[in-house]
Amino acid sequence: MPASALYAAQPEYTQGRRYSEPPPQYRTEFQRDRDRIIHSKAFRRLEYKTQVFVNHEGDLYRTRLTHSLEVAQIARTVARSMGLNEDLTEAIALSHDLGHTPFGHAGQDALNTCMKTFGGFEHNLQSLRVVDVLEDSYAEFPGINLTFETREGILKHCAVKHAATLGDVGARFLNKTQPSLEAQLTNLADEIAYNNHDIEDGLRSGLITLAQLQDVPVFAAEYRAVLQNYPQLQGRRLIRETLRRMIGRMVVDLTESSQAALSASGVQSLAQVRAQPLALMRYSDDMRHQKNVLKKFLRENLYFHPTVYRMTWRAQKVVQALFNAYMDDVRLLTPKYQAFAKRYETDEGEVGRARAIADFIAGMTDRYAMREYGQLFDLSGLR
Repeated sequence: MPASALYAAQPEYTQGRRYSEPPPQYRTEFQRDRDRIIHSKAFRRLEYKTQVFVNHEGDLYRTRLTHSLEVAQIARTVARSMGLNEDLTEAIALSHDLGHTPFGHAGQDALNTCMKTFGGFEHNLQSLRVVDVLEDSYAEFPGINLTFETREGILKHCAVKHAATLGDVGARFLNKTQPSLEAQLTNLADEIAYNNHDIEDGLRSGLITLAQLQDVPVFAAEYRAVLQNYPQLQGRRLIRETLRRMIGRMVVDLTESSQAALSASGVQSLAQVRAQPLALMRYSDDMRHQKNVLKKFLRENLYFHPTVYRMTWRAQKVVQALFNAYMDDVRLLTPKYQAFAKRYETDEGEVGRARAIADFIAGMTDRYAMREYGQLFDLSGLR
C-alpha cells in the first residue's frame, strides 16, 4: 500500500543509492531494498543467530530471524495505520540486525572488547557495513546498494567519531536532526518485539515465573484481564493471550501518542520531520514508564540470571579466543577473509587486519562459531 501521509518517505523522492542504477520495473525503490535484503546471505544467517539463548539450547526460542520478522510485522501495522511507507518500514526492520554477532549481545560485547584498540565494534555500524561492503552478489558494486533512507534507518545509533566518517548517512548525528518517521517507528517496534518475546522465552525456559511478573504492571494488568475473561485458561494459551494483549496495548499507545505528537508539531513534510528537535514517534509518558519497569525486570531477572550468565560467559570466551587466534595467524581464516585481512592490513595496518577479523566473526552463526572453536582448540582427538 503506498504511503498516504505528507510526512511519509516517498520512493520517487529518495535521496538515492551509493551507486547509480536504473529504476526498478514494477516495484518501487523501497520494495527493491526489501527484496535485496531478503535475498542476502546475511539475512539467511539470522536463522542461526541467538537472541538471549544460545541457538542450540532449544528449537522454540527466538532467533535474530524470527525477531526481525516480528519487528517487521509490528512496524508495518503501525506504518499502515499512520499512512507511512510500509515498504521502507519493512526494509529497515528486516535489515536492522544483519550485523549482529553470534551469541547475541554477549558476542557483541566480547567483540567490542577485542576491538577496543582498533576502533571498537557496534552492531548498527556492522549492519551498515554488511549492506554497503560485505555482501557480494552484484557485478557492478559491493554490498547490496540500498537507498539512503533504508541505510539511515539501519543506523539507529552512532558515535560522533564514527558518524564523521559515514558521509550522508552519518550527518544527522553531527547535525542533531531526526531520521524518517519510518526509521523512528522501526526502532520502537524493535523494543516492543524483544520485550514481549523475551518474556515468553524466559517463561518457556523456566528462568522467570508468572509469579515474578505480577510485579510488572504492564504484564500484570493484561494477565488479570485474561483470567477474568477466561478463568479456565492455563499454560501456553494463557501466556500467549496475555502477551498478545500486551503487544496490542503498546502498539495502540505508540500509534495514538505519535499521531498526537505529529498533530501538535504541525509537520507537513519529511523535511520538517527531520528538522524537529525530538523524535515524533513516541509512547505516552505512562507507557514509557511501564516499558522501563519491564526492561529493568528483564535485565535483573532474565538477562543476568545465573544460567544466562553462564551461557554468556562461555560465548564471550569463544569470541575472544577466536579473535586472538586469527590475529596471531591470519592463515586460520577462510581464503576469502585471508585476502580481506591482507588487503586491509596493507591499507590500514593492524587496524585493517583486526577489522577483517571482526567482519569474519560477526558473520558467523552460533553453531559455526562453536564448531570453529572446537576445531581450533579441542585437541582431545589428537594422539
